Amino acid sequence: MSKLLRSEEMTLVQIFLSQEASYNCIRELGELGAVQFSDLNEGVNAFSRNYVSEIRRSEEMERRLRFFAAEIEREKLPVPADYNVPAAPNPKDLIDLEATLEQLEGETRQINANQEALLRNFYELKELKHVLNSASTFFQVGAAIQQEGLKERLTPKFDEEAGGNMSRHLSFLCGVINRSKIPVFERVLWRASRGKALLRHMEIEEALKDPATEEEIPKSTFIVYFQGEQLKMRVKKICEGLGATTYPCKEDWEERRQTEAEVDKRLEELTSILNETKNHRFRMLNTVVSSINSWIIQVRKVKAIWYTMNKFKKTETGLLHAEGWCPKIQLNEVDRALKRGAQAAGSEVAPILNTVTTRRTPPTYHRTNKLTKGYQAIIDAYGVASYQEINPAIFTIITFPFLFGIMFGDIGHGLVMFLAGLYLVLKEGYFTKRLKSYEEIFLMMFHGRYIIMMNGMFAVYAGFLYNDIFSLSLNVFGFSWTPTNFTHYEKNSSHYINPESMYGMDPYPKGYEYSGNPYFFGIDPFWNLAENKLTFINSYKMKLAVILGLIQMTFGLVLSLQNFKFKGKTLDIYCTFVPQMIFLQSLIGYLCFMIFFKWFACGPRTTQPSLLICLINMFLQFGSPIEEDMTLYSNQMYIQSALVVIAVICVPWMLGAKPLIEHMYPRIQQASYQQFDNEGEEEEEEEEHHSMVDVMVHQGIETIEFTLGCISNTASYLRLWALSLAHAELSEVLWSMVMQAGLGMDINPYVNPIAVVITFSFWAVLTVAILIVMEGLSAFLHALRLHWVEFQNKFYKGEGHLFAPFSFERVLNGQDEE
Repeated sequence: MSKLLRSEEMTLVQIFLSQEASYNCIRELGELGAVQFSDLNEGVNAFSRNYVSEIRRSEEMERRLRFFAAEIEREKLPVPADYNVPAAPNPKDLIDLEATLEQLEGETRQINANQEALLRNFYELKELKHVLNSASTFFQVGAAIQQEGLKERLTPKFDEEAGGNMSRHLSFLCGVINRSKIPVFERVLWRASRGKALLRHMEIEEALKDPATEEEIPKSTFIVYFQGEQLKMRVKKICEGLGATTYPCKEDWEERRQTEAEVDKRLEELTSILNETKNHRFRMLNTVVSSINSWIIQVRKVKAIWYTMNKFKKTETGLLHAEGWCPKIQLNEVDRALKRGAQAAGSEVAPILNTVTTRRTPPTYHRTNKLTKGYQAIIDAYGVASYQEINPAIFTIITFPFLFGIMFGDIGHGLVMFLAGLYLVLKEGYFTKRLKSYEEIFLMMFHGRYIIMMNGMFAVYAGFLYNDIFSLSLNVFGFSWTPTNFTHYEKNSSHYINPESMYGMDPYPKGYEYSGNPYFFGIDPFWNLAENKLTFINSYKMKLAVILGLIQMTFGLVLSLQNFKFKGKTLDIYCTFVPQMIFLQSLIGYLCFMIFFKWFACGPRTTQPSLLICLINMFLQFGSPIEEDMTLYSNQMYIQSALVVIAVICVPWMLGAKPLIEHMYPRIQQASYQQFDNEGEEEEEEEEHHSMVDVMVHQGIETIEFTLGCISNTASYLRLWALSLAHAELSEVLWSMVMQAGLGMDINPYVNPIAVVITFSFWAVLTVAILIVMEGLSAFLHALRLHWVEFQNKFYKGEGHLFAPFSFERVLNGQDEE
């Protein structure tokens, strides 16, 4: 039982390894995952450690694998799912892997460079072909310029801008430009030539690609008419600046036709060469695809090994000295793993494993399985348990879904939630293999599948307790309310009690309406016909919430007693636990006593005093006679006065007893505060560190927190009633306003079935979205609050740190930050 209640016993170990066997030994420990190594080189720069070059080689291999992954994604090749996790390679295989990756990368980059050059040539020829095809249209425009006399306007007799050339010959320049740059091209040409250059362009319908990225780029062909060599140079510079490509183009149609034929021939040749290059690249990447997942895992393991070995120190004898925490129960496994590693390396020096006595605080390690892992994560989110402190997760497995069920009690809603969780549990093998392909929301639900299933199961139990299924009731065991006189009940034509006519249910006298035998389990379904149903249910659930709150808070105090006993803190037992327990029972325990007393002793025709008013009057009317209508039993005034006095005495008891005793007997103080120091040195025992004033302040804070918390925490448990009431009422409203209204439709025999299907679909969607998902999340958060604040603050410190062993499983899951 102690193994479940408390964390594993840990021990500090020292390991001495020979350098030739160190890699294999750490590889075996990584597979085992049982040692959390300490960094013995904290003051050493990261670039000055022993295995920096090996880490750089591992990072270089990671870079190459990322390059291959990008190339595979670029080609959209399917990567086969490989669920086998390969072992970390031995040093010889690691060298071969490094050489293989280097060779494959070099070949792939060479192929990519050749392919890019071929593509660039291919698209240039494509652009030239489009320029040649557009030339006829452009030259028709040039002929129109000659006919309209525009040439005279563009070419004066002497133009310095044109280079002083008196020739009237009109020159041109053809090319291809990005379509988005056409407006800029026009403006720059106009300003640079002062309106003496004429631009014509035509869109290319075929999408041309960038040879490097293979992204489609819309382009246009263009032709610029100008005169003079100087203006020609300006136009060329503008084309270069805007990324336009110019191509030679003849005015003669026959020459253009011959050029186009040559271009077509070269395009055919390039197409054949490109296909061969792509096929070769595809075959090479296919060889990588089959092994890339295995390589990635191996390289990550190797890198983790070198990172871990960088924490070791070299001794004067040339051995590597490692230090870390290990569970005592796994010491033999660690020793066997070290021996296997040394044997695999062929080392003549056997590894040495020593245990070390220390005062450092060990890490906290709780063994979990699929069921307990989720609940342990809930506790760790609040705070990791201190070493050997009682672990609340064991009790949370039951109390968390139970409190959730109390707030979410409905057979139908709970069954839907239970089936959803059960499906994830039954299919966990299928989903586990594909976790990386799912979204974060689904992953969160999958990791909490057992919590969802347990919450649904307890919600079904609470639904039977409330006799509530989709806001309706089940008559499983027969009515306990069997009216013998129906004169004041309205009956319909079928001689059944009309559910729309509700009357108050009065259990007195027996034999008239109430049979005297309670409903076997849960609430009698006949209460659905009572007009005082809500009053009864409210009272029932409110009192149930207070009783459950007292039980859980009392249990929390009992666990604090176990913690004090385990740590040998006898003073805390008598000066903290005892007064806290007495104080809690004097107030909240007495309130629960009155609840049970009222249930069993007060009949329907006797006085029904308000319990809340009774509790308040205990303090406000201390020692005063109790009014007759507020009296539950004889001598009530004396008992309540005694309880108030006891509760008041407990306050100074909690506040001053411990500081006073520790001040009078210093040895008790030393034993009480003797703890483990994180650096392995004992805390100084100077008095000012734990003076009486310090202890008084500490006790004062705890006393105020506990005394006020008794009331506030009890009130906080009323959320069990509030959320349960809200869930039931919302479910009833949704049923009556949607489903019942749809079932009551009477349009015609053909439309009615369709209306029922539509209504049911709408009701089902709202039920799942609002009552199951949203209300379920709300109940989950409130159950979380009750455990973190109201329950755990009674005994749980949560000041530890998790055991994080060197484990390949943690490395591959991303739990270890390198």
